[in-house]
Amino acid sequence: MLLVNLGTPQAPNAGAVRAYLREFLSDPRVVELPRILWWPILHGVVLRTRPRSSAERYAQVWMSDGAPLKVHTERQARLVRGYLGEPAKQLPIVADYAMRYGSPSIAGKIGELRLHHCNRLLVVPLYPQYSASTTASVIDAVTRCLAGMRNQPALRTVRSFHDHPGYIGALAQSVRDYWMRNHRPDVLVMSFHGVPRRTLDKGDPYHCECQKTGRLLAEALSLRPEQYRITFQSRFGKAEWLKPYTADVL
Repeated sequence: MLLVNLGTPQAPNAGAVRAYLREFLSDPRVVELPRILWWPILHGVVLRTRPRSSAERYAQVWMSDGAPLKVHTERQARLVRGYLGEPAKQLPIVADYAMRYGSPSIAGKIGELRLHHCNRLLVVPLYPQYSASTTASVIDAVTRCLAGMRNQPALRTVRSFHDHPGYIGALAQSVRDYWMRNHRPDVLVMSFHGVPRRTLDKGDPYHCECQKTGRLLAEALSLRPEQYRITFQSRFGKAEWLKPYTADVL
C-alpha cells in the first residue's frame, strides 16, 4: 500500500524551493500550456523570482522535523501501519508513503516495495477530490515507473473518496472538536484548493466533488444553507480560477 501526497521542498531556502518548483511546475498536468509558451515563463521569470519569497513563507511554518506536509504524511503512514496491526503481518501488507514531487519519490518507494517482494500494489493518492492535476498526475508517475519493469505488480488505485462516509465523518468530528475548544461560529467556511476555471469547462470533476463534500459535511453537522460557505483558495496567475474566491468571501 503506497500513500502518495503532493510533496515539499527539502529545506526552507531558495535553492531547495527552486528545485521543487521546477519539478512541480514542469508537470503538464499542473500547467496545461504548450511548452513553447510556458518554458520561457517558468525558467525566465518564475524560477528566478518565486523561490526566495516562497522560501520565506515555508520558513514560517517549518517544523522541527521538517515541512508540515511531510511530517503529517509520515505520521499518517505510521498510523495506517498501526491500524492494520497483526493482520498486516500475517498477510503480509507493507504500508509506506511517497511524494509526487520531491522526496521520497514514487519510483524510489515502488523500488523498495519490490525488494520486499510485493506483487500487488495499492496506490492511494491522498487527495479526497479527484483532479487531473493531482490524482491523475500521481497515476501518471506510477504507470511510468511500472512501464520500465518486465515483471510488473498487479496495480489498483483509489480514484477519490470525497463522499466516503468515513471521510465525511472524520471531517465532521474534526470540526466538532474545534468547536468544543473554541466555541461555535456563525458561519463555517469550507475552503478548498483552487484550480483554473478552464479545467471545469474541460470536464474535470474536481469542482463538483468539492461541492458534494461540502454539502455532505454540512448535512453531517446539521447546518442550514446560510450557516456555511464553500470557497476556493490559492489562485496563481491572471486567469479565472474556481469561484467564489476565499479571500473575497472573507
